[in-house]
Amino acid sequence: MEHYVGLDVSLKQTSICVVNQAGSIVREGVVDSDPEAIAAFVRSKAPGAVRIGLETGPTATWLWTELKQLGLPVICIDARHAKAVLKMQINKSDRNDAAGIARIMQTGWFKEVRVKDLDSHSVRALLASRASRSSVISRTRSADCSRTSVS
Repeated sequence: MEHYVGLDVSLKQTSICVVNQAGSIVREGVVDSDPEAIAAFVRSKAPGAVRIGLETGPTATWLWTELKQLGLPVICIDARHAKAVLKMQINKSDRNDAAGIARIMQTGWFKEVRVKDLDSHSVRALLASRASRSSVISRTRSADCSRTSVS
């Protein structure tokens, strides 16, 4: 049987909801926001998972990468698009958001976000720090030049 999984991720805990092909909730739970714990829950409660969805956010790159390495069919969706769907719910909670994301996975009405690998993030951080350092050096040089021209 096909299952679709929604993850509502926070720093400490992740709410998980599993729905079937008809969109009915099969399982729900809360686990630590650790890829191994999430993978264990999904493998035990939704062995036929077709899609596992999570929203973009601060931990999305790390979690997406780790879950992919564990062999799970994880998809990262744009948080703004998910918000448009999730705001239609009457009760806003992590549990309901996970159910909403699972149903988004089940219907296929989502825009997948391309997640850059961790190496790309490292290169970007390196370039940003280099640009910041160059900016500081440039300001220091211009301040030195203005001091010498005044004297």
